[in-house]
Amino acid sequence: MDIPGLIQSYGYLAVAVGTFLEGESVLLTAGAAAFHGYLWMPAIILIATLSGFLGDQISFYAGRKYGNRLLARFPALQLRATRVSALLERHNVSFILAVRFMYGLRVAGPMVMGMSNIHWSRFLILNLTGAVIWAITIASIGYGLGQGFGYLLRFLDAKEVWLLIALLLPAIIWRFVVRRKYSARSKHS
Repeated sequence: MDIPGLIQSYGYLAVAVGTFLEGESVLLTAGAAAFHGYLWMPAIILIATLSGFLGDQISFYAGRKYGNRLLARFPALQLRATRVSALLERHNVSFILAVRFMYGLRVAGPMVMGMSNIHWSRFLILNLTGAVIWAITIASIGYGLGQGFGYLLRFLDAKEVWLLIALLLPAIIWRFVVRRKYSARSKHS
């Protein structure tokens, strides 16, 4: 089942689970669903904030308790751990607030922060603040995209929709190829 189907079938539960695990695509879709009246935007933001916050708190405490064992078991995380540590040293507060917006660091970031000397209460406060900012931002973007696509589709006929798909498809394929190359490079490093 695809993400829109999950949102349609499971609503707020899909938002909770999706934002607990990673979340951007689920939250964008939920925001678009809110525009169309299927979900209530304040509930989406509250659920995404709490689920995202909880997911990062668990990763933080897993890093605090099992960090070195996790890095030994999953060597691919080592590259991300090194990157997170360097960013954390230079930009402590802003990095904690923004880590959930950084591709590939959403899970590894809080885990490595747990391995650092950051006090748990400092992380808790900054993580909650970041979760609120993230939930409002991503859900609002989804809401806007839902509005924009709805508006755009009113003026397009079937030929123009296919043209739009033909124009977007190379960008999507390019993104997929770049993502695979990055993933393959990370595994070999």
